[in-house]
Amino acid sequence: MEVLNPHCAGLDVHKKTVVACCLTISSTGELERELHTFGTMSTDLLKLSDWLASKGITQVAMESTGEYWKPVYNLLEGSFELLVVNAQHVKNVPGRKTDVKDAEWIAQLLRHGLLRGSLIPSLPQRDLRDLTRSRTNLVRERVTVVTRLQKVLEWANIKLACVVSDINGVSARRMLAAIAQGTDDTQSLAGLAVGSLQHKRQELEKALSGRVREHHRFLIAAHLSHLDFLEAQIATFDTKITQHLQSQPLPCAAQTTNSRSPEQSDSTSEPSSMQTPLTWEEAVNLLDTIPGVARRTAELLLAEIGLDMSRFPTAAHLAKWARLCPGNNESAGKRLSGTIGQGHQWLRSGLAVSYTH
Repeated sequence: MEVLNPHCAGLDVHKKTVVACCLTISSTGELERELHTFGTMSTDLLKLSDWLASKGITQVAMESTGEYWKPVYNLLEGSFELLVVNAQHVKNVPGRKTDVKDAEWIAQLLRHGLLRGSLIPSLPQRDLRDLTRSRTNLVRERVTVVTRLQKVLEWANIKLACVVSDINGVSARRMLAAIAQGTDDTQSLAGLAVGSLQHKRQELEKALSGRVREHHRFLIAAHLSHLDFLEAQIATFDTKITQHLQSQPLPCAAQTTNSRSPEQSDSTSEPSSMQTPLTWEEAVNLLDTIPGVARRTAELLLAEIGLDMSRFPTAAHLAKWARLCPGNNESAGKRLSGTIGQGHQWLRSGLAVSYTH
């Protein structure tokens, strides 16, 4: 089998150790194989980088589950050509023997060009992913807290949700804060309504007539305090994401996406102004024009997909990568399983649901 990468290494990454296997060509033209185990502390990973450099390694492939590959990737990025490979793909490549160590098997596959690396975005995009994903988790946690608050109200015979559309709205929050402070008079509580809810005072009085104990007041106050904290955190992340988008420099022209091949280029090519690369802020504004996509969802889509669309030849490839297209499995006129399988959960949620807050 043809050797494509004569100086390569395979890494089997675990929580506390990294097993590295180097495959190089000696001065006599023979294959040299060397195995070494390193720790995962920063000083150990720097030793790993120095050891790989001393062996003349140019390509490194690593297999890992969870988040354990990230510390290794952070310290090796920029020094070697890195591939993060899917463990299932490695196991599906035929020819593996049971007595071959994982790191050595990865190195052998890399040596012959049989590995396909996972998509690892640039560092600024990875930072944006961390921000948008953390914000999404905060939004989901806020929904959970609102649900817990609603359960407390039901237990206290407060049917506020039957009158207002959102118990986290301005009027509802004013009423709940008053209840938490000890107010029991339904007329006074209904008088805190603002806007169109002022026309529903009788309904509000009925809904606010419950059996509220001190225990319920404590829980309501705790949930309201938690909601205030989450909303402040979400606002902080919104500001940080906006600053991150505006601080990114203009991408180089080589990163622009041109759907036409060189053979298709002619005198009718688009003007050079149309091929000017977008800034991150311009890309978000462009995504925001899609019906059903708000700015927060646009930021999430940019964080997950990035600016470089050349990695997806067609829209179908992007849909398949996100696992949004149903399976097509039909045999002998019978429709078999059409499950979409496990895919990119963050991108799928952004494309399927428009997050607004």
